[in-house]
Amino acid sequence: MAGKQKVLILFCGGTIVMEEKPDGSLAVPDSKDSAIEILRNIEPRLSTIADYDIEFIANIDSTNITPNDWDRMLYCLKKHYKNYDGFVITHGTDTMAYTAAALSIATAGLGKPVVLTGSQIPGGRIESDAKRNLINAFKVAIMDLSGVFIVFDERIILGSRATKASESRLDAFQSVNYEDAGEINIDINIKSWVRKRNNRPHDIRISPGFEPDIFVYTLTPGCDPGDLEFLLNNKKIRGIIIRAYGTGNIPYGFERFFKKARAKGLPVLVASQCLHGKTLMHLYDVGRQVLKLGAIEGREQSLENLTVKLMWGLRHKPHQIKEIIRKNN
Repeated sequence: MAGKQKVLILFCGGTIVMEEKPDGSLAVPDSKDSAIEILRNIEPRLSTIADYDIEFIANIDSTNITPNDWDRMLYCLKKHYKNYDGFVITHGTDTMAYTAAALSIATAGLGKPVVLTGSQIPGGRIESDAKRNLINAFKVAIMDLSGVFIVFDERIILGSRATKASESRLDAFQSVNYEDAGEINIDINIKSWVRKRNNRPHDIRISPGFEPDIFVYTLTPGCDPGDLEFLLNNKKIRGIIIRAYGTGNIPYGFERFFKKARAKGLPVLVASQCLHGKTLMHLYDVGRQVLKLGAIEGREQSLENLTVKLMWGLRHKPHQIKEIIRKNN
């Protein structure tokens, strides 16, 4: 591309700008301006990679991210899309995979890179991983590719396939049932299947809005199906995800819950508790029984992606949840 490229940073706070409080805990700075200044000082030479501006979204620990923040990011991307060659979102790690999934499902026609990154160690510390991650995110944001990605340590991961796998390793994220979109060594290597940048004039379509009132339930040996039946009395809950065993196996005794959920029109997704597991519920009778009663298979997707798809589908296409879950994104 001719001339120097431009990147817009969407600032969301996170560990990358955190400071240590007197009690030893980490928190984002009280001042928005000081938080942004910390980010700028992590690597003052970022502008040698690309000119950049910063758009403030939030200054929070990502534990406090909500769907309203996702909507703000979407509106920001839409508003500034034509003016920048790529976008970098600085974000805390705890909910980064959820945000990446949300941006992936709620945008259409994306022809530029949207790259999420952050750090495990605050950027002001000498041993921090912030500088490296931020530099690499900038480099990926101006490359010949398009889509939503997480750039962290040596990995480049599709936003819809990411999960946080470690609370302390610098290599904090993994791809779930998919290969990484690229790797970062001395050079940055992108896999051949990754979509290329769209250099023709174009715009994106966004579909903001996510239903937050869903419930995620993890099966444990001896758990009482009556607990889930009780949840059906809560009119606020719009959907349920069950983290089942193995290939999506659910113990006998849950049939009445599924019958009641189906009668109520409440979607129930089934995911595998295994990090790299997939649901193959037809393999065992314990899975087949609830499939017949309307269970929706989560297939090979991460919990983060399934959660966000359900939240988005309930707000936009509540009668097409099964079709939305089946889509490979």
